[in-house]
Amino acid sequence: MGNRMKWVSLLLTSLVLLLAACSGGGNSNTSPNTSEKNLNTEVTTDDGSGIKPVTFSFYGNYDWLTTSPWGDNEATKWIQENRKVTVEPIQSGGAAGEKLNTMIVGGDLPDVIFTDRGSSVERLVQAGQLVALDDYYDKYPNFKKYVKESTLNLLRSDDGKIYQIPNWYTSGQFGNGGWMVNKDIYNELGRPALETFDDLYQYLRLVQEKYPDVVPLEVGEKGAGLEIMYGGFKENSTSKFISLMGYPEGDKLSSILDDPAYEEMVLYINKLYRERLITQDALQQTQDAVKEKVNTSRVAVMVESNITTYGAEGHRALTANNPDSGYEIIWPIHKAGLDKTQVFVSGFETLGWNVSVITKKAKDPEAIFAYFDWITGPEGQKVLFFGPKGLYWDEEDADGAPIPNEKYKTTPANERTETMRKFEDFNWAGNTTFIDTAKMSLEALLSANQKSWETVAQSTVTWKTALDITEFVNTDPLPDTEIGIIAQNVGDIYTLAYAQMVQAKSDEEVLSALETAKKNTQKAGLDKLLEFRTEKWQENVKKINATK
Repeated sequence: MGNRMKWVSLLLTSLVLLLAACSGGGNSNTSPNTSEKNLNTEVTTDDGSGIKPVTFSFYGNYDWLTTSPWGDNEATKWIQENRKVTVEPIQSGGAAGEKLNTMIVGGDLPDVIFTDRGSSVERLVQAGQLVALDDYYDKYPNFKKYVKESTLNLLRSDDGKIYQIPNWYTSGQFGNGGWMVNKDIYNELGRPALETFDDLYQYLRLVQEKYPDVVPLEVGEKGAGLEIMYGGFKENSTSKFISLMGYPEGDKLSSILDDPAYEEMVLYINKLYRERLITQDALQQTQDAVKEKVNTSRVAVMVESNITTYGAEGHRALTANNPDSGYEIIWPIHKAGLDKTQVFVSGFETLGWNVSVITKKAKDPEAIFAYFDWITGPEGQKVLFFGPKGLYWDEEDADGAPIPNEKYKTTPANERTETMRKFEDFNWAGNTTFIDTAKMSLEALLSANQKSWETVAQSTVTWKTALDITEFVNTDPLPDTEIGIIAQNVGDIYTLAYAQMVQAKSDEEVLSALETAKKNTQKAGLDKLLEFRTEKWQENVKKINATK
């Protein structure tokens, strides 16, 4: 393991040096000069929207992401025709990391990269391949209006500059994780109490007995929903602490493996696994396999970090044949004795989900930023979420939210939701607060059978059961550093130990695997990793408090 990590470290370092050489010395601290900005002679006019005609390439750095052709739906077609913006997607082909490395080594970066915050961004910053956006943030109105100062400060790289454009940032609360039940099965079994983990166990046993062809508890792709249960064993906690490998104790992080709540969780999960109440290939199953089960009513209960997407799609599939079928969101399952209002399924960060960065390959980075600023403003959000004016809305209310027209009200909810989801795939600067407020205003005007499943789930449960974990962002070390290598080794040890705990044949085996993991992670340097993350966490706390 050590030799492999050293080789990876050398490769990453080589890539950074190569990028720096290609950039002419890594001049990453300044925005492009005037001559660079004017290379694209096509950018000459401003139509009053704040954006100018521009064409740029776009790469989504995710294995699962396939960006549909630009102009193939009503929203992007409207943008192309009315705002003169064209996007040329570059596909990952299911191998995003390899594709990006190929583009880096070949000196053929796209104009825009859509990716996670963290090491993939910072390596490009250090190599001088990204455009600093500070001047643009000052110049254009929408990000300045909607993004909190503390959020922007948390986007700054070590050189003090901002290179990232946030997506689905917020100034409020949001979350999409949670629990749902199959309505048909739940109703047929008499709708027993489903509040505590004891309730859940009894219900899953009943499902197993009455519905042998149904998965009692579905836990998502590669078992992603399993660790979501952690928040149900301890107040004011989320599975974010597991990914950090540490939970807060005062002003420092302690090993998650020493947390009694974590031990309770893995013992409970193992019990469900041993009794076949969850899928036996839970840790290996694909997203397609999960969706197939959900969409064909072969799931009784599900827990997942993106329950609103699974639930909305599954609900559409089941209600297409029977309006009374489908799924129902429920309050998070929790340990008996906990305050249910302090139980959280997921965590949210005011920075949102991921980011876009503009590379120095772009001929007119300012025009690209201006488009993203337009996206995140009221007009862009309406077009890329609800569709262009004239489709599902013709007028706005006093707050700028679209008022549903007759087509919105008469189009079947399943059909309308599927159409709108195609627009949302291109909303790369999602403004969560604006959209959530607009959705709630719009949904309030609809009858119960016209409301979307996703919006109801969010407004009644998933937003309320998401914890603000913004203070823990940017706590991952760069992979080609000593702490980064420690993080990788600790992660590898944990992944193996976690699988052993889930699949153990007894409680004793679970506890034995847990003890071994404690010893091995300590040997691998977990204490150093937690010291690093504690320092980053406390720096974030200072930045956030400084702007309150």
